[in-house]
Amino acid sequence: MSGPQRTGTGGGSRRAVVTGLGVVSPHGTGVEAHWKAVADGISSLGPVTREGCAHLPLRVAGEVHGFDAAETVEDRFLVQTDRFTHFALSATQHALADARFGRADVDSPYSVGVVTAAGSGGGEFGQRELQNLWGHGSRHVGPYQSIAWFYAASTGQVSIRNDFKGPCGVVAADEAGGLDALAHAALAVRNGTDTVVCGATEAPLAPYSIVCQLGYPELSRAAEPDRAYRPFTEAACGFAPAEGGAVLVVEEEAAARERGADVRATVAGHAATFTGPGRWADSREGLARAIGGALAEAGCRPEEVDVVFADALGVPEADRAEALALADALGPHAARVPVTAPKTGTGRAYCAAPVLDVATAVLAMEHGLIPPTPHVRDVCHDLDLVTGRARPAEPRTALVLARGLMGSNSALVLRRGAVPPEGG
Repeated sequence: MSGPQRTGTGGGSRRAVVTGLGVVSPHGTGVEAHWKAVADGISSLGPVTREGCAHLPLRVAGEVHGFDAAETVEDRFLVQTDRFTHFALSATQHALADARFGRADVDSPYSVGVVTAAGSGGGEFGQRELQNLWGHGSRHVGPYQSIAWFYAASTGQVSIRNDFKGPCGVVAADEAGGLDALAHAALAVRNGTDTVVCGATEAPLAPYSIVCQLGYPELSRAAEPDRAYRPFTEAACGFAPAEGGAVLVVEEEAAARERGADVRATVAGHAATFTGPGRWADSREGLARAIGGALAEAGCRPEEVDVVFADALGVPEADRAEALALADALGPHAARVPVTAPKTGTGRAYCAAPVLDVATAVLAMEHGLIPPTPHVRDVCHDLDLVTGRARPAEPRTALVLARGLMGSNSALVLRRGAVPPEGG
């Protein structure tokens, strides 16, 4: 098992802060729709209705309904891209608007970078073009097949559409890659880039994509939405997948203040480890080491953590390992700190799931409210899991956790608003 890999998000004279949020989730498009549903403990899990999926054994997922990419994205970009990139382009526009970041704020296109993470890529686009190939011949395959399916497509198209020519990249780090993308954005800021658009969106509910996922033993086959995804309970039977995601605008703090932006949160610390695919018992040590590394980089004591956004896989062995990892890393505070997993109401959107958690954590700190964990009632681990209703609180430090099916572990520490230079 590898030791924690830190990306230098913590100290230094250049600090990475969050100034904008853009969300496309099963709860709705936009921060307001997402937060209202999360705060109310609403679940948007439901039957899989995407075309061509009725005969497949996956019954419950978190679908994004009523999404019209054309409302925010021009046709010339839509025809070249898959649904997962449509989500990214739309979320980016919402995030830039939320940050009040416009063309006038860009001194040079090289001052703005783009970093995303993706796991499934453009499955819907790729499936359609392959069907055209085998059903009608190569002349019926569009030229954009060469790029639309690629997991790097969202980074490329966000960069091209907005003329952002700064450091760009794609993180391929399993489902934990969503947190790692945010950490890479913070690192780019520390290294001299003023602004980085970062996040993750996924669209894994096309037939081809679902067939690929059916090989995961952790995927829930439950047919009832209220039973499909119930982590930390005796009834845990896996996770319900989801589409959608979130994009954040991360800026250098001084540059953000100079243009009059609101500093919503500080990316204070991050660390990642690797324990190997399917080794959920081993993820206890790997996740604990990631938590310890992230706290150390943030200069954060365990008792300072005010809320934990759990990975919450929904597999008994994995849930047990996560609870024990928190105990190992936080000590006695692990039994007292509020823990939540609002993703049980949206589904687990692979790389995008922890980025949605980061966006939700920022909103929770701003609103003084810890959202509940839908569908979960009887918790069978020594955790203060928030269930039923949202809990009023004044969280100033949030710990967001993520693990991937292939063995990646990641932890990220967020501080509310700006943090004094000494990190205290």
